[in-house]
Amino acid sequence: MSKRDSDILFFVAFCIEGYKNKHALSGEAVSRLFDEHGIKEYLAEHYDVLHTQGMPWILEEIEEMIGL
Repeated sequence: MSKRDSDILFFVAFCIEGYKNKHALSGEAVSRLFDEHGIKEYLAEHYDVLHTQGMPWILEEIEEMIGL
């Protein structure tokens, strides 16, 4: 696995953890939710821009995509 791929995986996990903590959900529940809405793919595809943003902004983006 390349360093970039590893960084992207870490970032997606970081976002799952942030969402989990904000919404008091299990990691498994958040992972399923992200899969249902294509969030993991979005985070990976836009990693270059998103990883430079703060967690509140990232969570707001995710919530908009999910429709909260």
